[in-house]
Amino acid sequence: MARIAGVDLPRNKQVVIGLTYIFGIGNSTAKKILATAGVPETVRVSDLTPDQEEKIRAEVEKYRVEGDLRREVNLNIKRLIEIGSYRGIRHRKGLPVRGQHTKNNARTRKGKKVSIAGRKKTTTA
Repeated sequence: MARIAGVDLPRNKQVVIGLTYIFGIGNSTAKKILATAGVPETVRVSDLTPDQEEKIRAEVEKYRVEGDLRREVNLNIKRLIEIGSYRGIRHRKGLPVRGQHTKNNARTRKGKKVSIAGRKKTTTA
């Protein structure tokens, strides 16, 4: 099992897909890494030679991934909250940050509605 940047890559997948399991590496970055390392994209993770693994590890170390990247993103969000910017306020309230409408959607950020038990609607007549 290949372990790169502290992440165990799935053995039965192609290397280009397996690299995307590392936080901060997407499809295009994975292809660049494999091209500079000289490893074909179609080879499976289980079929990698130790030499190929080392080349991939060396290329991944040139990028900011996993813990360092997560820390940087969290510090950026914390900075926005502290300076009181519009985006920081949206982060603090748990609302969508990038201008999406919230009247009907945004359940992922807002959460599911919770009904109050035993409450009866009062009608004014």
